[in-house]
Amino acid sequence: MPLNTPSRRRVLQWAAGAAGTATLSLRAQEAWPSRPMRMIVGYPAGSGIDAAARQLARGIEKLSGQTVLVDNRAGALGNIAAQAVAAAPGDPYTLLFTPNSTHAANTHLFRKLPFDPVRDFTPVSSVATLSFVVVCDPTVLKVNSIGELRELLKREPGKHSYGSGNATGLVAGELFKSLAGVDLLGVPYKGVPQAMTDLLGGRVQLVFADATLAIPMVKAGRIKALGVTGSQRIAALPGVPTVAESGLPGYDLAGWFAVFMPAQVPAAAVTRLNGFIQATLKDPATVDFLRGIGAEPQPSTPQELAQRVQSDTERWGRLVQLAGIQPE
Repeated sequence: MPLNTPSRRRVLQWAAGAAGTATLSLRAQEAWPSRPMRMIVGYPAGSGIDAAARQLARGIEKLSGQTVLVDNRAGALGNIAAQAVAAAPGDPYTLLFTPNSTHAANTHLFRKLPFDPVRDFTPVSSVATLSFVVVCDPTVLKVNSIGELRELLKREPGKHSYGSGNATGLVAGELFKSLAGVDLLGVPYKGVPQAMTDLLGGRVQLVFADATLAIPMVKAGRIKALGVTGSQRIAALPGVPTVAESGLPGYDLAGWFAVFMPAQVPAAAVTRLNGFIQATLKDPATVDFLRGIGAEPQPSTPQELAQRVQSDTERWGRLVQLAGIQPE
């Protein structure tokens, strides 16, 4: 081919253009984040997950130099928030801070989800694990332990109800009913704060609450903690036994928090955000904050989070089936 033919010129122009596009793309990825980020949370302001999300957002802001706006979109056990993030493919400035509800439990609690938990998201990092606490208003329910609660519910079947504000709380309550052999009405709420309000108002007698909200109210004497749903006691409430310790061996239910991006985001953005999260979760102030609300920091790689989603989806399927819950 002659050195300066039209065909050769077109090839060279295309190559130059492609190289330029690739360079711009790399620069765009390296520059992330160059503007504020939006972290969508599927539960109300004041909820346990909201508190953890805001703590993480502050750490990301310090490291990235960009604002992280926490956007609460409560409802449908986190599905509304997850759907909003799934609808933004390729956008590395839209983040999802979510519990295991949207990426494990809800697959089995709903007949059809408005998103695909795997295909529509990019895993970034786990954040923490969190136990739940079975709490009551001691002025209404005169019991001091899970054993006494079980005896009361057997004496008075169908007369008491429990509130839950997320998928873990719902399954925790139904699993308790199944293993304890008691008749207890479950009342779902948009978030745990609303369930707590009704607990103190006497409209429900128990709440399976995330430890974040339960701890300060227990310490203030406003509610009584009867048991912890996970396999271990929590540092902030060392005197409260696990439900398993209290006569229901095999009862073990804890949740986790994680951060996802939409599908098709630049790999460089995922790597940088993972680095921000890893560093934040090593910060002593953040560690103390999370442990103070009953959570245990647990960062991960994106690959480890993807594996957790897969294994926990299978595990929650077994738990939902054991609890006897029919999908909505």
